[in-house]
Order: sequence, then C-alpha cells, then structure tokens
Amino acid sequence: MDNYQIADTFSLLSKLMDIHGENSFKVKSYAAAAFAIEKLPMQLSELAPEKRAAIKGIGDTINKRVTELLNTGQLTQLTEIIAQTPPGVLEMLSIKGIGPKKIAIIWKELAIETLGELLYACYENRLTRYKGFGEKTQKNIQESIEFYFGTLGSYLYQQIETFAHALQSVLSKAFPLQTFAITGQFRRQLPVIEQLEWVTTTPVNDLLSFFATHQYQVISQTNNFTALKGTENVTLHFYHCTPAIFGNQLFETTGSPAFLTAWKQLIGDYQLYANTGIESNLFKTAGISFIPPQQREDGDIIMEAKKQIALPTLIVPKDIKGVIHSHSNWSDGSNTIETMAESAIAQGYQYLVLSDHSKSAFYAQGLPVEKILAQHDAINHLNQQWPNGTFKIFKSIESDILSDGQLDYDEAILATFDLVIASIHSNLKMNQEKAMQRLLTAIENPYTSILGHLTGRLLLSRAGYPVDHQKIIDACAANQVVIELNAHPRRLDIDWQWIKKAIDKEVLISINPDAHSIEGYQDCKYGVLVAQKAGVTSENNLSSFDLHQMEAFISLQQKKRPYNSQ
Repeated sequence: MDNYQIADTFSLLSKLMDIHGENSFKVKSYAAAAFAIEKLPMQLSELAPEKRAAIKGIGDTINKRVTELLNTGQLTQLTEIIAQTPPGVLEMLSIKGIGPKKIAIIWKELAIETLGELLYACYENRLTRYKGFGEKTQKNIQESIEFYFGTLGSYLYQQIETFAHALQSVLSKAFPLQTFAITGQFRRQLPVIEQLEWVTTTPVNDLLSFFATHQYQVISQTNNFTALKGTENVTLHFYHCTPAIFGNQLFETTGSPAFLTAWKQLIGDYQLYANTGIESNLFKTAGISFIPPQQREDGDIIMEAKKQIALPTLIVPKDIKGVIHSHSNWSDGSNTIETMAESAIAQGYQYLVLSDHSKSAFYAQGLPVEKILAQHDAINHLNQQWPNGTFKIFKSIESDILSDGQLDYDEAILATFDLVIASIHSNLKMNQEKAMQRLLTAIENPYTSILGHLTGRLLLSRAGYPVDHQKIIDACAANQVVIELNAHPRRLDIDWQWIKKAIDKEVLISINPDAHSIEGYQDCKYGVLVAQKAGVTSENNLSSFDLHQMEAFISLQQKKRPYNSQ
C-alpha cells in the first residue's frame, strides 16, 4: 500500500468521524496525518516503525493505524464507521459543495440518507431553512448532484427530453434528405431512459462521419445498427433501414419485448404481412385500432385494440383544469399564496388546491394549528377577489401519516380543510406489514381525500417502501379515496403499471405536481405522459375536473366525515 492510499484512508476516516460528531481533536489528527503522509518524499512501507512514528503529523497512535494498514490492507476503525454510515451518506462526500459538517446536518437534522432525497430536498427549497445553507449553496448542491447523476448513464425522462429533441433537430438539419424518427424507451415515455434510439434512412457511413466530427465514440456497429456515446454520456442507438420498411422498423423498435411477443401470438408476424414505410398501415393491415406508442408495453392493449373501433382518447396536458397539491412559503414552498394563485390563473387553471405540510413535518416548516387558522383567513380574503365560478383556492393540507397510521391533526382541525392529502414522509425504512398498516389506517380515515405519493419512491435514488398495491387500490375504492399520481419527474408515484388496476376498480387518479414553486406547475405534463401509458382519460383524473365539478367532489367528500366544522 503506497502513501497515497494510506492518506486517502485517513482522509476518509477523518471525514466520517466528523460526520458522526466524534472528538474534534481526533478528527483533526487523522486529517493532518493524511495531509502529511501525502507530501512525504519516501514511502512509509520502506521505513521502520519507529522512524514512521517520529515523522511530524504521525506519532504513535497514527503509526499503529499505519502498521495495521500495511500488514492487513484495511483499517478496522474505518470498516466499523463505514458500517454505521448509510451508503448514500458516503456518496455525498463525492458531491462538490458539501463537506462533513453540512452532510451531518443533512443526515441528522433533515433525515436525508441518499443523494436522490437530497436533490429532491433542493427542489423543495428545504435546505435554506438550515444554518450554512443559503440559496446559492442550495443551487450549487443541486447542480452538482444533477451533474453527478448524469455521469451514471440513466436519466429521468424530464432530464433527457431537451437533449433528445435538440439532437433530433440537429440530425434533421444535417441530413435534410433523410428521415429520423425517435423510437424505443423515449417514444414509449418511460419514466427512466437508459438510451435514446432513432430509426433512420441515413446510410451508416454518413452517420458515422457526422458523429466523428463531434467527438462521439462508436460503441457498436453493424450494417444496419450504430451505437455511439459522446461527452454527454448518453448512449445513442440508430437503426438504419430503407424508406420502404421504415414503418415496420419503427414499430419493431418502439414496442417492448413483451408487446412484440404478444403481437406475434395474437396477430401474426408483422415482418411478413405488412412491410410498409408508414407505421399506421401496419395496424390497418392487422385490422385493429392504432395503438399509441406509449401504450405498447404488453399484450393487454392488443386485446383491447382488437375489440374496439378506436381506443379511448388519452388524457393530454390541456385537460388539467386545476393545480392540486402545492406548497407555499407558509411551509417549504418558494412563493406566496397570492403569487401562486396569480400564476395558476395566468396559466389557465380554474383552481388551486393549497396543501402545505402538516405540523409533524418540522423539516419542511409544517403548519401548527394557529398557522392553519391564519392561512385559512388569508385564503378567504384572497377568494373574495374573484367572481364566483371563475377561480378559487381550496383549503387543503398534506397531512403526514404518522407511525400508527393516524393523520396529523385532530378531527376539529381536519374538518376545516376542503381536502386532505395523506402522505408518508417519515420512518420510510419499513417492511410491507408496517407500511400497509400505516397506509390502510390512513385510507380508512374519513378525512382522507387523496393518498399522496403511494410508495415514497424517488426514481434512480430510492426504491420506496414495499406495499401490496392491489390491497391499497381495493381500500381506496371502498373508502372513496383518490390515488395521487405525483407528477414530479423524480417521483411519478403511483407507478403507471398499477394505474389501470385502479381505474378498473373505479378509483380516481389525480395528476398532481407537488409544486413547491410556480415553475413546478409545469410538472403536470410528466404526470400526464405517464398516465397515458396506463390509458388514463380525462374522466379518470380528478385534476381534470372543472371548478364546478371539483366543488361537487368536495361536497361528496365532506359528507363521509363524522365531524364538520362548517
């Protein structure tokens, strides 16, 4: 083991000791030893133990650790402290702008244990509430984490979207006589994208020459396929074909393996009977309704397409009539309620459901009872500005689901809200039995209107707690509870694969942005893209209700409550 490895070991140990709040003298001694060892002109492994101990910055105690490293290749003290540190906290040391002291605050005071959770906290403007974290620091941390995630090779749909469309434009301009069509995961609108794919009529050598001038590396190449990667660390796949079979190639590269297998079983081999330059002709030849690309995941949609003249019209962004689930600067949002309302009106929404955090969410400045009452007075005052039936702010709360499944206020306060969104934010490390106990208890609470971000997952960061989705859906159906499709691109929770099950049980979905700023309203779009995969129509979605319909929905919700403050 050379000096650099020894120095790195002591440096890591000092940082972890600092994070864990250990004796500051010991922390500094290991940091000083790391600095001194890295600068030595000779290798410690070549010195006798007594000579190592005499070096300034080492001494007897550090020398014992050096001897252990040289003899065994590891340090017991470091191994033990690593075992006590969540992997995500260790990973934070790789992020520019956050040293051990800030990491300690993030872990111990904000209860954040992964980079994904930390990034989400930046989006929610949560770090600025703590000493040493100003807006600039928070922004730098956010950008550093986003860059770090970009080096891993998998991207959220929202992260890769701009790049995909920009490259499509560049390619179309560079090869005006050729055709490019995006396909694969991006065309199916998957929440996480591992590679961008195109079908093109461009000859292989022409495409290779173009990308060579832009410093792209060829990963794989055949007569009809090219894979490349550039400095952006995005894997690009190109499927080359003639115009005559362009439609077939687009169809084949769009559908998932499960969809294509089901097609062959239910319809036949598309390569044999419908060689065509236009993809839609393939469906005409098969005698079935056109299946939108985003729905080509399994065979169920093929069976539906065989039965119907046309599949139901999927929800689109303009179908969203109101912003449900939004946070103001009364808790951890960035904007005033008035600014949020004005922005919602400017964007054509008919209502705003204001749902700041509840009192147990101390990390997010959750609202105590006195602030709830003051906020309701403020909302009443603002609602007087708009003529009846034009725009309205509804009083809501994102109530923490506590450890026993109860909501965060007593009945008298819960009854003052138009809607209650119930969500789990704490003690996320649960087995399925505990998670289900909390969720089912909250769903059965007569004040619960909407179940928020069902599993607590953060895409590419946190898997979320395990749940029995079917039991949750059945409970929501029995208790007239809506299931949120949290539209934040890092959540997209409930997972799209379970939405169809909910719709079949006549459970409403609600596409909600979970907005912590007025810019967050735009996230509704990503919820819509995911909802389309599940076949959601505007009728299946609560946030597509107009103002009159929303008022009627709230009236029905309030009738199931045993206590009414009105």
